[in-house]
Amino acid sequence: MIRTRFLFRRTAAVAAAGAAAFVLAACGGNGDDSAGHGGHNSNSASPAVSASASQGQHNAADVAFAKGMIPHHRQAVEMAGLAPERAQSAEVKKLAAAIKKAQDPEINTLSGWLTSWGEEVPADGAMAHSMHGGESGGMMTVQEMDRLEKASGKAFDTAFMEMMIKHHEGAVEMAKTEQADGSYAPATEMAGQIVISQSAEIERMNKLLGKN
Repeated sequence: MIRTRFLFRRTAAVAAAGAAAFVLAACGGNGDDSAGHGGHNSNSASPAVSASASQGQHNAADVAFAKGMIPHHRQAVEMAGLAPERAQSAEVKKLAAAIKKAQDPEINTLSGWLTSWGEEVPADGAMAHSMHGGESGGMMTVQEMDRLEKASGKAFDTAFMEMMIKHHEGAVEMAKTEQADGSYAPATEMAGQIVISQSAEIERMNKLLGKN
């Protein structure tokens, strides 16, 4: 009986020592083996890292660009929508159609970015603000839009192009700000396309107005 108790105690002691050694080894491994520790953390954090990669590669400038450009584009599309029935010049009608075709999809893309970033999409009727202290970014006032809506023929053509030049100039400035300050590659790429396409349209409208 005494020998049995001794063997039992010896076995328990060995087991306890083994368990303690295992715990110490495990703790030592976590503290000293950076590869093992890092591997565990990278596995458990990978979903968060992936989420961050998909949602976090943008900054405040990207958000401001999207929130400013959506209402800006909406107004350009609204202006372009007046041309088929009010414009006299075939060139103006063609230009308006090109503006609508380019900017409608960009509105959808910009809205999708904001939604994926957890940001609010500007409501219809919201005014655009450039990233230069809240300036209008070339947006037309209510009075200017009323004047355009009431015009027709050659008077519409002239008013449309003069207003759209101002509108495009504002968009180009907003896009250049995004190129300089933004970090979300698709947004800076869109900004670059806006600078190129709308600068070309400004030049085209100035020629039609006889300013070049």
